Amino acid sequence: MPLELLRGSLRVLKNSLPSHLEKVGLEHLQLGRDYADQYIQGVIVTSYQLTNLGNGTSFFKIVLQESENSSSRNSSIYILIYGKLAEDCAKVVQQGDIITVTGFSLSKSASEHSRHCCQVEVSDEASSTIYICTRSSRTMTGAETVAMHVAPQYTYTPLNHLKNGTVVNLYGAVKFFKPPYLSKGTDYCSVVTIVDQSSVKLVCSFFNAVRDALPHIYRIGDIVRFHRIKIKEFNNQMHGISGSGFAALTFDGTIGAPVIPRTSSKTFSFTDEDKKTVEDLRIWVASNLPNPAPTKKLCDIQPPMFFEFTCQLVGKAKVDGSSYLLKVWDGTKCRFPSWNVLIGEDDLEGDGCRIRQLKHLTVDVVAFDNHVQVAKLLKIGEFITMYSLHVKTQSSDVVQFLLHGGTGHGRGIAVLPENHPDIKELKSFMDTIDLTESEGSERTSPELENSYSLLRSCVERCQQLSVTVLTDHQHFDVTTLNTIRMSKIPQHYRIRAKMLKFEPKKLHQSVKLHCPQCNSLQEVPDGTELDSVLREASATCSDPDLQSILFCKSVVWDTENQGQRRVAVHFVEHNELLQNPEDSLVFLEGGTLNEILKFSKTFKGIIPVTSKEDCLVLLDLSVPYFWQGNMQYYGCKHCSDPKVLASLSCLAAQENPSWEHTSIAQVLGIVPLQYVFVMKFTLDDGTGTLDVFLLDHKKFFQIPASEVLINNIFQENMERIMNKLCPAGKTLNDLPWLECFIKSYYVRDGTEKLLCYQIFDTTVAEDV
Repeated sequence: MPLELLRGSLRVLKNSLPSHLEKVGLEHLQLGRDYADQYIQGVIVTSYQLTNLGNGTSFFKIVLQESENSSSRNSSIYILIYGKLAEDCAKVVQQGDIITVTGFSLSKSASEHSRHCCQVEVSDEASSTIYICTRSSRTMTGAETVAMHVAPQYTYTPLNHLKNGTVVNLYGAVKFFKPPYLSKGTDYCSVVTIVDQSSVKLVCSFFNAVRDALPHIYRIGDIVRFHRIKIKEFNNQMHGISGSGFAALTFDGTIGAPVIPRTSSKTFSFTDEDKKTVEDLRIWVASNLPNPAPTKKLCDIQPPMFFEFTCQLVGKAKVDGSSYLLKVWDGTKCRFPSWNVLIGEDDLEGDGCRIRQLKHLTVDVVAFDNHVQVAKLLKIGEFITMYSLHVKTQSSDVVQFLLHGGTGHGRGIAVLPENHPDIKELKSFMDTIDLTESEGSERTSPELENSYSLLRSCVERCQQLSVTVLTDHQHFDVTTLNTIRMSKIPQHYRIRAKMLKFEPKKLHQSVKLHCPQCNSLQEVPDGTELDSVLREASATCSDPDLQSILFCKSVVWDTENQGQRRVAVHFVEHNELLQNPEDSLVFLEGGTLNEILKFSKTFKGIIPVTSKEDCLVLLDLSVPYFWQGNMQYYGCKHCSDPKVLASLSCLAAQENPSWEHTSIAQVLGIVPLQYVFVMKFTLDDGTGTLDVFLLDHKKFFQIPASEVLINNIFQENMERIMNKLCPAGKTLNDLPWLECFIKSYYVRDGTEKLLCYQIFDTTVAEDV
C-alpha cells in the first residue's frame, strides 16, 4: 500500500502502522544503515510542485519537520518521492498534515546548505509506504482509510537512444568493470562499461560512501539493471553517473543460471517482464561478448602472468603504509616455491591453528596503495576474487603474488557471497581435501631448505621498509642508477636509493611559483618587494571623484600622518546589498601592504586595484591579484590577459557568490601561478650517484607548498621529514631507503640541451 490517507488523531495513524515498526528520530539517521523496520514521522511544512525528470519519471519533494526537536538543525529533512507515488502524494498533500514514511532509503543531501546532511528517498520500486494523517475537512470518498495501490511501471531506454541531460532506466551487459575502490575523496568508486543489443557502449561511474551500495558486479558478461541513472555527454560520448534515487540490480550472465538479483537494497520490484529481459540479454551476450578469462588455480599458474584468482582469505596483516598482506588458498598447490612475507606472528590476523594447518597450500599476496583500504576491510574466511593479479619470478624460481596499485585492466578485489555458484563449487572441492595427508607429504627436503636459506638474505633486503611510497606503476622493475645514466632519453624508471644530500638547506627557500601553462618558475616576492610596488601604486589613487562601478559601494578616506595619501575602498554588492564582512569581496585602491593585510583578516578577499582612464584595473601582476587571510595568489605575467574589474559583475550576480581565487582568475583572464616545492636530491644506490629534481605541489611531502610559508607547523613537519630522509652525520649504510619513480628529459638553456631527472608519482610514507 504505497499511500494511505487517514483522517483522525495520531492514535488512528499509530494503529494503522505494522506492529513491528519502530520510530527513528531524524537526528539519528545515518548513511549506510538499514531502516527496513523503522519509520520517520513529522509535519509537512513545505511542498514543492510536481515535476517530471528527464526520462518522464514523476518527482515530488516535501519538507518534513519533527515537533519534538523543532529547534535542532536536524529537525527537518527533504523527502524525495519518485514515480506514481509522487503523483498520488501531490494530489493529497497539504501543509500541516502529519506524515509517516516507511520503506525509505537515505542519500547524501545534494545541497551544502541543506537542513539535514541526509535526504530521504521513497519510490514505487522500493515498496515504500507513506501515511498521511489530516484533520482537515477535505472530502474523502470510501472508508475512513483510503488505500491507493501503485503498480510500478518502468520504461527502459536502449543505449543507442540516450540523450544528454536525461535521467533514464536501462538494461545492459558488462563489457568491462573496475571493482569498487576508494576514490581520492571519502567515497568508493566503481567504473563499468555496459553494452546492449544495439552494440552501443556506455561508460558509467558510480560513487557512494558505502562500498556495498555500489553495483555487485563479479564477471564480464554480468547483466545489470540501472534505475534513474543520469546521462551526460563528454568528449562526444555519453556517460552514465549515479545520482539521487539511483538503484541497481545485477544478475549472472550465464544462460541457464538462476535469475537472482544481486543488490544491497532490501526492497525492489522485479517482474516476469524483467526476467525475460535478463534472459534475452544472456542469449545475446553468449554470441556477442568474448568469454571472460577463466579464473586460474594456483596449480595452473605459469609466471610471469596476470590472472583472475578466486580464493579464501585465511590471514591478513599490514606490511607498511602502502602495502597489505593477504594470505589465501584455493585448495590447490602452487608448483613453485612462493615468497613468504616476513610478518610477526602477533601482527598476523587470523586463526593461527588454521594458518599453520594450511601453510603448504597458502600463498602470500601483497596488495598495494589504493587496494590497502579495501584489503583492511576484508574478513577472515571470506571468499574473494582478485582481478589482474600479477605473479612473477623474484629469484631462484621463487614467485611473488602482487596486486599492484591503480585500477588499470580492472585491477581490484571483490567479495563473493557464499551462495555464488563459483564459491559453492570451490567450497565443495575444499571439503574433499585431506589436510593431514597434504601436510605429511610436504616435508621440506634438505636441498629445498638450503635453497630457502640462500634466498633469505635477498628477501630480507627486499623487505627493508622504504621511507617513500609509490603511488602508481608498481609493476615497473627497479633499475640501477648506473644503468639509468647510460640509457636513452626520455625514459621512466623505478629506483631504490639513498639520499646523500639535498638543496636548498633552508627549506622555506624551496617554495617557488610555477606556471602550469608556460612552465616558468619564479621566486615568491618578500614583504619588502610587495610593499614597494604597492606604495608606488598608491601615488595614483583616485581623487574624490570615484570611478563608477555599478555593483560596488565605494568610500574614500585620507590617511593620517602620511601626507595627502588617499585610500579608496570599493565594497562589492550582491543584489544591491552589502554582504557580511566574512563573505564580502573588496577592491582596495591605494592601500599599503599593512593595510591590505588588515583588511584581509576581516573580509573574504581583497583585490588591489588602480585607476586607469575611466575604469578600475588590476595592479601589475608583480603583486598578488587576490589576498585571502594569510594567503596571496599570483598570476603569470606572460600567460595572463587581464580584464577590467567590471568583468566580475557576472560572479556578483550569482545566487551565492563564493569569491574563490580560481573563479576570480578565470573571469579576469589570469593564469594562476601554483606554489610548488623545487629541490635537488643527490641519490646513491651503490652503483653510482644521480642528481634528481623535485617539482611538486603537495604530493611528495603531503604538505601544501602554499601553506609552508605561512604555517609554522608545516615548516616543522617538512624539517622533520627531511631529517628522516637524509639524517645528518650518518654513513651510507645507515641511511634509509627511498623508492621513487624518476623520468629523464632534456631542457633547453639557450642553445644548449641539459639532461635532467625528476621525481614523480612518489610520496613520503605515512609513518615518517
